[in-house]
Amino acid sequence: MSQTVDRALSILPLLAQGPADLGQVAERLGVHKSTALRLLRTLHEHGLVYRQEDQRYRLGARLFALAQEAVENLDVREIAHSHLVALNDRCGHTVHLAVYEEQEVLYIDKVESRYPVRMYSRIGKPVAITVAAVAKLLLADLTEPERRVIAEKLDYPMYTSRSTPNAAAFLKELGVVREQGWATDLGGHEESINCIGAPIRGADGRVVAAMSVSAPNVVVTAEELLTLLPLVRRTAETISREYSGTTQPKKA
Repeated sequence: MSQTVDRALSILPLLAQGPADLGQVAERLGVHKSTALRLLRTLHEHGLVYRQEDQRYRLGARLFALAQEAVENLDVREIAHSHLVALNDRCGHTVHLAVYEEQEVLYIDKVESRYPVRMYSRIGKPVAITVAAVAKLLLADLTEPERRVIAEKLDYPMYTSRSTPNAAAFLKELGVVREQGWATDLGGHEESINCIGAPIRGADGRVVAAMSVSAPNVVVTAEELLTLLPLVRRTAETISREYSGTTQPKKA
């Protein structure tokens, strides 16, 4: 990267801390005021910084518009798919990716198991929201009032004896999921199917999607499936870093 570009980009995180005058910018960059002024004028011409009436500079509206546009155009499925395939290659089980949209949790990607016994699930199909691991992860990230409103509106079909029976139990489980950062569905939807999942987060730390690995009891037991949890969580963290544009793992 050229020195000029490097200096110009160094101005942006400085102004993110608050407005600064020409002298402060020059001092931070370690350059003469004339050099700092030239850089600021270029950024101003592109709308990335704005000069206030008090002659201090702040971040410009164009920068926020670009950031918002970038976020809106991010395709979590496109970013995640190769990682889901790699996870499937390692474990052999069905891998799902899901999002929360318009009061439903929907599968947006699926990589089939390599084993003969396969799950009946389709991309675009809503999941069983009160039991699915991906649904628990997505709803657990909502605020407490939002979780409560949703929980009280849901029906609680008893798919199996392990299904979530009511709103109180669902809210309690969402609290646990929010605290631990992962979720399971151990026979809650189908007696013979177990599932473990982890969240995918954006740059702001909020959950934007959830991924899971599912397998029938005839292939692996629930206990055996749970041993894959560290791998599933690492995969979700890798996708999160790529989606959010960060390069280092988030600290616990």
